[in-house]
Amino acid sequence: MQVSNQEFSTEEIGALVPTEKVALVATVNPEGLPHVSLLTSLQPVGPARLVLGEFSRGLSKEFMQRNNNIGFLMMTLDRRLWRGTARWTHLAKEGPEYQMMNEKPMFRYNTYFGINTVHYFDLVEKTGPEALPMGAIVRSALKTAFARGGARRKIGPVLKPFALSIIDRMDSLKFLSYIDGRGFPVIMPVIQCRAADSGRLVFAASPYTGELAAVPKGATVALFAMTMKMEDILVRGVYSGVRSIRGVPLGMLDITWA
Repeated sequence: MQVSNQEFSTEEIGALVPTEKVALVATVNPEGLPHVSLLTSLQPVGPARLVLGEFSRGLSKEFMQRNNNIGFLMMTLDRRLWRGTARWTHLAKEGPEYQMMNEKPMFRYNTYFGINTVHYFDLVEKTGPEALPMGAIVRSALKTAFARGGARRKIGPVLKPFALSIIDRMDSLKFLSYIDGRGFPVIMPVIQCRAADSGRLVFAASPYTGELAAVPKGATVALFAMTMKMEDILVRGVYSGVRSIRGVPLGMLDITWA
């Protein structure tokens, strides 16, 4: 990932205020493996500070306090992406950010829950905004669909049909995460990803070829998939690198956990 800027501008901070966006946070679990959660309240509140509001307790909040290295991806409705890494610093149950979070329409008018805790992060690095390259992604999706049959194996069920349907939909969003050499989780889009069989996922290596080349062969990676109906699934598996299948360079992930 090429670092384009070390700080958020005032314009960027404003663009990322709404909760109507895709915001993913990647953490490191106690086994040292990547974990990815959808946390749409994530936003920058200063040039080098981010916050997120907690309204329900999940594994990601536990993991980020044990290992404070996180990765993030934020995508606005106009398909602009911001990605980077940060460090969890502390939490608070009061203060200006707590008040700001609870005044947002999603939480202010919710009868059942509001934000009960705010988590704070110091920015390490970021890229963006960058446009999601939809033309290249569509071409990669077509290549993946053509080549995936060549990666199919004869194995018993691993993922159930519902989980496979989320991953295999052409319009679902999919993101890969791995732990880099510094110990930070990194997130990259792999929207073109499809299932070769119930236990193997494949994706054409473009358009993020350079970033994919940095993923160590044999590493355990995570893949987060979601639909626009907010159905999502997280799987982990062993990344076996890029192989040419039917003339298409395909990245492969053999699922070990869902």
